[in-house]
Amino acid sequence: MKKKLFIFSNEKIFSQNNQFFCDNIDLKSSPEGLNKEFEVNLFGRKSAQKRTHQIKIKKIKTFSNIFTYVSSLIDSTKNKDSKYLVISISPYTFIICLVLRILGIKPTTYLRSDGYGEYKAILGRLGPLLYHLMFNIVSLFSNFISVRKYILRGKKGKIVSPSQLDTVWFRKPKNLEIKQFRLLYVGRLRIEKGIFSLANLIRNKHNITLRIIGAEKQTFRKINQSNIKIETIQDNKLKLIKYYDDHNVFVLPSYTEGYPMVLLEALSRRRPVIIFDEISHVIGDKKGVFVAKRNFADFFSVLNHIKKNYKKIQKELASNKLPTNKEFIMQLSKAINEYK
Repeated sequence: MKKKLFIFSNEKIFSQNNQFFCDNIDLKSSPEGLNKEFEVNLFGRKSAQKRTHQIKIKKIKTFSNIFTYVSSLIDSTKNKDSKYLVISISPYTFIICLVLRILGIKPTTYLRSDGYGEYKAILGRLGPLLYHLMFNIVSLFSNFISVRKYILRGKKGKIVSPSQLDTVWFRKPKNLEIKQFRLLYVGRLRIEKGIFSLANLIRNKHNITLRIIGAEKQTFRKINQSNIKIETIQDNKLKLIKYYDDHNVFVLPSYTEGYPMVLLEALSRRRPVIIFDEISHVIGDKKGVFVAKRNFADFFSVLNHIKKNYKKIQKELASNKLPTNKEFIMQLSKAINEYK
């Protein structure tokens, strides 16, 4: 009989006719993958807005406020043989961790990104202080799983390598030449993702176009530039792959990243990637990733280098050894099971 695994997330989940949808692909794929090893129960915040990816597991609950969230959490602890996985540290999940501790349960907290950098991008100077307080309190009574060692800030934890890649992503990448720079960004329109910075960087640059895939149904900040086209989140894998294939350079403008899976997607389609120096740590041993400073002169210099060496770069990209989603789920399941 499978052990129960309760997963707690700060992400918003939309429900309709007993079907559940989210915008974060990892919130769909990870519970679905873990459901093969565990009996997964997913808890998240209720969304009034339609979301993109259908989460195909049976046991999902959503909550409109922290009080009903905590009440259902307390009910879940009646089964003493269950495991508890908290995704990321936010004010919501921080409270969940505290309640679990009060109930005598040691949760496993999965850190997918650098909260210090994210909170700084969102809240300014006060952001890292708030995250530091939550992180250090949670570290006193939680097991950690992370995507990067540096995110643990010296605390003990297990490291996993997230990926959404399967065999479809590696099928016959399309070869291109660069005549005009056709840039692609896949991700949400959030300040911490650096997309507004990138838009300003290429403003009025008519020889550079950018397509953004990942706008949520309700986006409060807009980008109105003639050389930028914005699409909503794409839930069809083949259509998403075609977007990668139809563009010649992928840009990841984030101010902070832990282990960006879109970078793996771009590399699997043999598209060179430009990042900015704030996240140079994500390169590791991967070929075809280039670092630029956050100004147009340096960014354009990197683009021209890629253009001049495009065929050579694509050959180098073919030698990358990229992790798959199957391997990631095995790592994550093992890490959860090893914690008591």
